[in-house]
Amino acid sequence: MNDDRDDRPEATERPAASAPTPPAPTPPAPTPPAPGAAPAPASGSAHELAELLHHRLDRIEALLVDSPVPLPGTGAGAAGNGEAPKPVWQTETEAEQRWAVTVVILCAIGLQFTLPARLSIHPRWLLPALEVGLLVALAAMNPHRTLGRSSRVLRSLSLLLVAAISLANGWSAVGLVRDLVYGHGSTTAFTLLSTGGAVWATNVIAFALWYWEWDRGGPAARARGTADYPDFLFPQMQQQDIAPVHWEPGFLDYLYVAYTNATAFSPTDTMPLSLWAKLLMMLQSVVSLLTVVLVVARAVNILQ
Repeated sequence: MNDDRDDRPEATERPAASAPTPPAPTPPAPTPPAPGAAPAPASGSAHELAELLHHRLDRIEALLVDSPVPLPGTGAGAAGNGEAPKPVWQTETEAEQRWAVTVVILCAIGLQFTLPARLSIHPRWLLPALEVGLLVALAAMNPHRTLGRSSRVLRSLSLLLVAAISLANGWSAVGLVRDLVYGHGSTTAFTLLSTGGAVWATNVIAFALWYWEWDRGGPAARARGTADYPDFLFPQMQQQDIAPVHWEPGFLDYLYVAYTNATAFSPTDTMPLSLWAKLLMMLQSVVSLLTVVLVVARAVNILQ
């Protein structure tokens, strides 16, 4: 006989009573917004997030418009008054001192007397005397340490002085190239190098004077800021905080431009913008290249 089995399911054990769950911590109270700040958006609200972003962008734009610091490439004081900002080349600045250009012109006149007589226009004293006379006339008509005064007569005399220096040096450069091509002239390397160096240095000074006289109408016009566009773009005119706010190129800056163009045969840090500036720099590079190449080649040939 089979044992009677209880078909009822066995009673399962009850789990032991767990410890009571501690209550959830109360979230901290929201920090009140600062005065003038936009209200914090509700969680998950894309519309309120967009409104907050627009509000902050409006505040940033207002700060930029009301800022007294000029942006790069603009004149000081143009922002925040509702007017369009002026470029730095249209900002009125102090007039340039005359001492630097006067000293360099006297050096160019002195270099002409170091050249052999065959490379000078005869009578040899004619052009140097004319240049000194024009320099004295300019100083008498504008007896000031600065070059802020301008007139048609002063402008004509200044350009005539630069043209006289360029004519004297051009004559010497042509004569030097002719001697080098046909094998005439100096028979020693030292004399040849000194003559070529004098012609090269005077060429740098002459083109520096042309750049200085023609860029934006000359030194007096640059100080008044009357030009619509610059002929030369200096690094100080492109980037903020690398020069004073009212920085203006002087003659020594143009002398540096002419020197780097004569040594590198191309622009370096200052870019020519107008057509005449590009043509002048191209002409200077050609003259400098011919002088250097022919003089050095002839000197090496003499030394060998």
